[in-house]
Amino acid sequence: MNLQQLYLALLVGGLVLLASIIATRFASRIGLPSLLVFLMVGIALGEDGLGVDFDDAQIAQNLGTAALAIILIEGGLTTKWSDVRRLLAPAGVLATVGVGASTVITAAGAHLLLGLDWQLSLLLGAIVSSTDAAAVFSVLRVLPLPRRVAGLLEAESGFNDAPTVILVLLFSTTPLQLEPWSIAGDLLYQLSLGAALGLALGWLGAKALPRIALPASGLYPLVVFGLGIVAFAAAGAAQASGFIAAYLTGVVLANAGLPHRSATRSFAEGLGWLAQIGLFVLLGLLVTPSELHHELLPALAVGLVLLLLARPISVLASVAGFRVPWREQAFLSWAGLRGAVPIVLATFPVVQGVPGSDRLVDIVFVLVTVFTLVQGPSLRPLARRLGLIPAEATRELQVESAPLDFLGAELLTITIPSGSLLHYVTIVELRLPDPSVITLTIRKGHTFVPQPDTWLESGDELLIVTTSTQREATERRLRAVSRRGKLAHWFGEYGGPD
Repeated sequence: MNLQQLYLALLVGGLVLLASIIATRFASRIGLPSLLVFLMVGIALGEDGLGVDFDDAQIAQNLGTAALAIILIEGGLTTKWSDVRRLLAPAGVLATVGVGASTVITAAGAHLLLGLDWQLSLLLGAIVSSTDAAAVFSVLRVLPLPRRVAGLLEAESGFNDAPTVILVLLFSTTPLQLEPWSIAGDLLYQLSLGAALGLALGWLGAKALPRIALPASGLYPLVVFGLGIVAFAAAGAAQASGFIAAYLTGVVLANAGLPHRSATRSFAEGLGWLAQIGLFVLLGLLVTPSELHHELLPALAVGLVLLLLARPISVLASVAGFRVPWREQAFLSWAGLRGAVPIVLATFPVVQGVPGSDRLVDIVFVLVTVFTLVQGPSLRPLARRLGLIPAEATRELQVESAPLDFLGAELLTITIPSGSLLHYVTIVELRLPDPSVITLTIRKGHTFVPQPDTWLESGDELLIVTTSTQREATERRLRAVSRRGKLAHWFGEYGGPD
């Protein structure tokens, strides 16, 4: 690739990225996972659109796996332990027993309705058995659902990729050998070792990072994300589940009280969105829409078996012992969204050379697209009908931790030194330029919000929020009062540099 071609590739990539981001606003208004829009962007660029020819399943698998790792790390870093700690048991059962039940029932339906042989049927059942983390996070986090329901779905989507990948790889072997004890042992080994590696690396990072003084705050998010990647790769190299390792590392680090948590969360969300956009555009390029109409009826048949039979039975079997109300069970059954994961997994048997597996990619793509269009917009009305959200609720209150520079503001911190004439000056006497305000005072380890008549004392640490335009004036006023007291201007002291 010469320099001119590089410029052209970057131009196209940038335009695709911007178009995809803008499209998310319109998708969110109608309750669709915005990732479905990214699929459409990929299709528009493909053979039936602008003519980009891409059909390399191996590249799609490799890039898709890496993108899924990033998405799961981001999911872990944005998961609150308080929301999921009581749901680990039911989520774990949903991610294992539920995936197994869904796989068997869907495979039986595919075998009977489509006439697929048992290997392809089991592959299809395993591929579509897991809920998709990206789709679940993007839709459910804007619904005012009870935390038990939303947390259970999020935890399930974070855990169930691992057993699903293991099943798909096992069913992709040729000739197929179904040995229940061997499959159970392989699942136990990969899940337990992957979980152990994820928890261990997360714990080590949580202990080490607070003790490391990095030269720039922007390095902390990189270190945190790097630990997640290391966990994913280390588990994969040990023939264990890298997906569960990546997710658990993120969960541990996110809830360990690390420095610069807001910056880390923002970085993770941005990188997660970038991975999702790239992944879905890539998967959109992989299919040719003009060849999909032959698989519409088969995809609808398998999808209906999954939605109306396999998913409800798997939910019922998984949560039967956890006293989950029937309304929540009904919502869990309907809200099993599929997305990028099944399409990526459909490339695994193609790469392994399983006969007839090319067809699975088309069936899965149509199934994911059609049923996301059906399920996504229906979640809010269903939740209202089931009484899980009040009729007047429109959207869950979203509390954002916005960077101060985004708001046109800056945070100043000062410590009043011994001998400063700021000592015994009240907040009102300080007369900081409007709209500067002292938001927090730390005195001898005690933190409080100062009032207008609060006296400042030597040794106080002050947190001051001001605007970018008033920062210099605020600093000058602080220096002036520190040098000559509250009547500094009467003495001709305006806080200029020494």
